[in-house]
Amino acid sequence: MYGQAGKKMSKNSRFMLDLIHIVIGLAIVIMAVISFLNPETHLTLFPVIFFLAAVLNFVNGYFKIDQSGRSKKKKVNGALLFFMGLCLTALAVISAISLWR
Repeated sequence: MYGQAGKKMSKNSRFMLDLIHIVIGLAIVIMAVISFLNPETHLTLFPVIFFLAAVLNFVNGYFKIDQSGRSKKKKVNGALLFFMGLCLTALAVISAISLWR
């Protein structure tokens, strides 16, 4: 039992995490390319990009904390991911307010 720091992630959970990474990552890249090609007409994509990045951080933080077991280092890493998700959510809200005001 000493070798196991946390719970093992099931294949289904790993697949879902990979799928979320691929889908959200692809969406972020596509929107970033579109918004940087013509930023004047696609300014509304920036809050969406920040929000999707926040969702990705929240998902990673949840899985990190869920799989941490007794490891405080992994729990702190998960909490930091949640904090970064909160910062990105605040950035998305601020950019949305500044665009639509």
